[in-house]
Amino acid sequence: MQSHAMCSALTLPGQGAWTRLPYICTRVGSAESSKNMSNNNASVKLHEGTKVYFRFTSSPGENAFQVKITAPEEQFTRVGVQVLDRKDGSFLVRYRMYASYKSLRIEVKTGDKHVAKSPYILKGPVYHENCDCPQEDSSAWLEEMNCPQTIPQIQRDLANFPTVDPDKIAEEIPQRFGQRQSLCHYTIKDNEVYIKTYGEHVGFRIFMDAILLSLTRKVKMPDVEFFVNLGDWPLEKRKPPQNLHPIFSWCGSSESKDIVMPTYDLTDSVLETMGRVSLDMMSVQANTGPSWEDKNTTAFWRGRDSRKERLELVKLSRKYPEIIDAAFTNFFFFKHDENLYGPIVKHISFFDFFKYKYQINIDGTVAAYRLPYLLAGNSVVLKQDSIYYEHFYNELQPWKHYIPFKSDLSDLLEKLQWAKDHDEEAKNIAKSGQEFARNNLMGDHIFCYYFKLFQEYASLQVSEPKIRDGMEKVQQPDDDLFPCTCHRKKVQSMQG
Repeated sequence: MQSHAMCSALTLPGQGAWTRLPYICTRVGSAESSKNMSNNNASVKLHEGTKVYFRFTSSPGENAFQVKITAPEEQFTRVGVQVLDRKDGSFLVRYRMYASYKSLRIEVKTGDKHVAKSPYILKGPVYHENCDCPQEDSSAWLEEMNCPQTIPQIQRDLANFPTVDPDKIAEEIPQRFGQRQSLCHYTIKDNEVYIKTYGEHVGFRIFMDAILLSLTRKVKMPDVEFFVNLGDWPLEKRKPPQNLHPIFSWCGSSESKDIVMPTYDLTDSVLETMGRVSLDMMSVQANTGPSWEDKNTTAFWRGRDSRKERLELVKLSRKYPEIIDAAFTNFFFFKHDENLYGPIVKHISFFDFFKYKYQINIDGTVAAYRLPYLLAGNSVVLKQDSIYYEHFYNELQPWKHYIPFKSDLSDLLEKLQWAKDHDEEAKNIAKSGQEFARNNLMGDHIFCYYFKLFQEYASLQVSEPKIRDGMEKVQQPDDDLFPCTCHRKKVQSMQG
């Protein structure tokens, strides 16, 4: 019996990065067994005796597949597994390892039958996230990770800095920003991370420390020296021919020259997936709410009062409650006037946002860092025009990935009406935004972005990065219950 498979990529975190296994393919039917089949999942025309190929276009059930991961040579396998039903006929399978293994056996079953070429053998060693075992050959690592050759945003940001003098910036940046801003001065030398902090509020260094340590456990990083802005607002406001200073920030703006990185929120969600975070780019895909046709047609927003336009949005909602459901969950920046803005409401799960067809994305203090998660859902995003951007905004296209509205909200009602009058186009925009998120904002993309950024920046340095006075070493975590043995380090010691 000939059959065709609905294929969904099995995306697995190996050594903290992401390993894409070959497509997992499920037998879904044939002419003999599927005569006159027409349902939510597939629709085919049949002729007696022919073989039929089709794919699911909606969920065959969240328990349709069972995935089991074991280490063949071990008595116990310390691996957590989640099967995520994306409700569009595809599934994500993710796992988090708590120990390292020589190899892994991955079984994918439906009922008691193996799917396609299951069981799969992932030949190792396969290292868990906390295993300090970097790949010495960075080009090999980039190839294994399928990282792009170039990343346009990195090229744009670094174009402002033809060369970087580590000695010069080590002196000038602290003098210019160190008293008033919260900064981290990092040096990576021989794949070890060193830091000196400036300013009072440096708690957010934990996010930067974490990604740098995670990268150095996976791959040999270039020697590099740089400054990270821990605040919300971009810092470098000078314009050529003035002397520009390279500052790494989580948010950029059209009025500044900061070098943009993935936000601390998105980065943390990658590192802590299946850990202490519940909202990440994969969990969202399994919690996108009702189908498009069954979603509530009121536009939705929740948040705090961190920008004047948010006050206007809530006032608009109170004036047109049948069109917009917008409310504050917290007041901090402005005086709370309940007559104007209504009562403060309770937080709701982010996943419940997707009960609504139209998601409003409006700036907070800077860019609203929720946009990656909104795009990954299956609602359409209406995004405010803004001077602020995250590392991926410049690759987004208005009217393809989101519906734009003016920064003063003057055309928001008009744009919402357009979406209602053009439901199929709005649905396609939502789908394109979702595809963009799936193809550009997953864990492997974040690791690639950081590494490529530091690699390209390091190539601009005109002198050796140094471990400066006052720097301290950022230690790798030492609370690992199941320490690993790194085969790469064994090879090195034998050669030495």
